Amino acid sequence: MPVWDDLVGQERVQTQLAAAARDADALVTAVSEGTARPAASKMTHAWLFTGPPGSGRSTAARAFAAALQCTSPDRALGGEPGCGFCDGCHTTVIGTHADVEIVRTDLLSIGVKETRDLVRRAQLSPAVGRWQVIVLEDADRLTEGAGNVLLKAVEEPAPRTVWLLCAPSLEDVLPTIRSRCRHLTLRTPSVDAVAEVLVRRDGIEPAVAAAAARATQGHIGRARRLATDEAARSRRSSVLKLPLRVDDVGGCLKAAQELVDAAAEDAKQVAEEVDTKETEELRAALGAAAGTGGRMPRGTAGVMKELEDRQKRRRTRTQRDTLDLALTDLTGFYRDVLALQLGSSVAIANEEIRHDLDRIARESGPERTLRRIEAIIACRDALDRNVAPLLAVEAMTMSLRAG
Repeated sequence: MPVWDDLVGQERVQTQLAAAARDADALVTAVSEGTARPAASKMTHAWLFTGPPGSGRSTAARAFAAALQCTSPDRALGGEPGCGFCDGCHTTVIGTHADVEIVRTDLLSIGVKETRDLVRRAQLSPAVGRWQVIVLEDADRLTEGAGNVLLKAVEEPAPRTVWLLCAPSLEDVLPTIRSRCRHLTLRTPSVDAVAEVLVRRDGIEPAVAAAAARATQGHIGRARRLATDEAARSRRSSVLKLPLRVDDVGGCLKAAQELVDAAAEDAKQVAEEVDTKETEELRAALGAAAGTGGRMPRGTAGVMKELEDRQKRRRTRTQRDTLDLALTDLTGFYRDVLALQLGSSVAIANEEIRHDLDRIARESGPERTLRRIEAIIACRDALDRNVAPLLAVEAMTMSLRAG
């Protein structure tokens, strides 16, 4: 199937990218044959994909990268680049194409060192493909110094290099960088569109797919995880019970502690799965003595310390991401409460707990609900500013009690 089929509810973006891929194909063909380049082209060297979480920013960037590398013979007969079947498309989509670098981070930020490595890579000519493509899925996590390093590469790109940057919004990227990129805005896909793709692509039962899509309000990744992971459904169910447990101070503090502990446990589980393997692989690469805890060669302590620091930052990121997901679910809970209080025709996301929503809606007014939503937003902002998670969540649960 064409690479564009994974773009859910993004018809306008798909049309723009397909047109750019056609022009890019014509440009490469003209250069290789020594003919005149097209006078006007929708292709450019730097793109910025923005949109809310779950809208498919990285999916769109990968699909475009695959279309740029498409080697289908049908292109010569007028076929669209991005067939999905050729070697260029297939290896790009699965992340093994030699000329497509897909960059994502499980840390809190992307630093200068990593960005300099990317810039050096971007100066190379394509090895086997038609373009050298750099997909930076977390452009919003670039530090200021890293952004300045990237700016030089975007300002003076190599002839056959394309930068594809992804971020939640324009404001998350340095003005000097975004001004040099072509901007594409993705929207949150409809609940029905997400449910359809879960059924078609993942083979999920229609009723389960519809419930997951409705619960996540169009977030494709979360909907898939909710539909396929029993643990994810259990965690979400626990989070949605929190508004019912903040009737007194003790309940607020206990709920906050349990929420933070659950996030820390998730981070610990990820660490146990990844850290041990990483550590043993590095020890073996450095020539450590056989067996766990074997003596390390001289001069390798710094390398091991760097790995430990990276793993610590990853645990912090995992814990924050888990907390942020819980806070998103809480926001959805009070959004449903507000819809009931105002008599809105908006569909309820958490229909399975309608009786709890009705209870909270009856016991308070819209003003209190809005203040509670603001308290959740304030907690997310505090976590972004490195406030201790327990303090931030305790402050939020006390505000939820007060309304």
